[in-house]
Amino acid sequence: MAPPSKYSPEFREEAVQLALESSKSVADVARSLGMHPETLRTWVRRHEREHRNPDESLSVEERARLKELERRNRELEMEVSFLKKAAAYFAKEPR
Repeated sequence: MAPPSKYSPEFREEAVQLALESSKSVADVARSLGMHPETLRTWVRRHEREHRNPDESLSVEERARLKELERRNRELEMEVSFLKKAAAYFAKEPR
């Protein structure tokens, strides 16, 4: 079992916010708070992972391209479905 943290949850949140809002590097912020830089870096990464919006990672152009590809995919799926039905219809027809 891991020992209890010497940092309170409030301190962690304030340190993460300070690191995110500061123009200084995470290591500089950690040193100014008297803690190991990797500890703060881990907190910042966890915070970003938990509070990330999935669409933030895509640019406007990428989102538009994704939307267009999804639309095209739906069209192709409908065409394949139609062709399967047509093939089944013509396969049943006597010659």
